[in-house]
Amino acid sequence: MADRSKPFYLQPQALALLGLLGLLGLGCPGPLDQGRPPDPASIRPERAESAAPFELAPAFRLERLDGGAIDLIALRGKTVVIDFWATWCVPCEAQVAELNAVYDSHKEADDVEVLGISIDTLGAQVVGDWVHDKGVRYPVLMGSIDLLQAYVGEGDAGGIPLLVIVGPDGSIDSRHSGSITRSDLEAALARERG
Repeated sequence: MADRSKPFYLQPQALALLGLLGLLGLGCPGPLDQGRPPDPASIRPERAESAAPFELAPAFRLERLDGGAIDLIALRGKTVVIDFWATWCVPCEAQVAELNAVYDSHKEADDVEVLGISIDTLGAQVVGDWVHDKGVRYPVLMGSIDLLQAYVGEGDAGGIPLLVIVGPDGSIDSRHSGSITRSDLEAALARERG
């Protein structure tokens, strides 16, 4: 028969394991989630949010993975699609083909600039290898969680992927949390132009 007079204590390792299992079970949406997010199809409905009537996009000048830098202010006059992402984000990976298609369809007209901004803290080499492996064709910049937070809309948790459309006047036209299809992105760009 078990001695019930002794108190029951969990070892610190067991407590840590239970905490980790709890986090994995609940998920940790947001920019600091280093785990594997759910399948992109399971995170619907996504949220598209129109920006305030005139909300100027936070300026940045960031280094490109392939050399040089991009200054957002220098892109005035074009519509800019900004995709905040990370190498560990499964929906971000699924979105590469959609963004490549939009980039390719607007490259000749030079009316839309597609930019990927990585918030990875693993460094440019890791991000560059991922970009090469996944066949990303649009410019990729090294950003930060702070920059992501500057672009997050009111009431948004700041998860990724976060897609922001900046109009030719430098204002934020819309934000989209979660995966997006090429057709939805093209429709948003058509609304911006028209």
